[in-house]
Amino acid sequence: MAKERFEESLKRLEDIVNRMEKGELPLDESVKLFEEGIKLTRSLAKQLEEAERRVEILVKGDAGGAKIVPFEPEEGE
Repeated sequence: MAKERFEESLKRLEDIVNRMEKGELPLDESVKLFEEGIKLTRSLAKQLEEAERRVEILVKGDAGGAKIVPFEPEEGE
């Protein structure tokens, strides 16, 4: 699967979920969509993890300057 943009992958996953929730698909098509959904979920999770690692918060330093600190999520997030 080519690396798709996050938004496109998320939209595709939403479409898959909506189709499967209707319950009108044959079993084989449901299984194929489920497999695609799992792949998309993993890809989206990986993209989010990569983005989180790149996020840096600009914090005002002691001397009035600025310093970059890595993003650290709070407990439970």
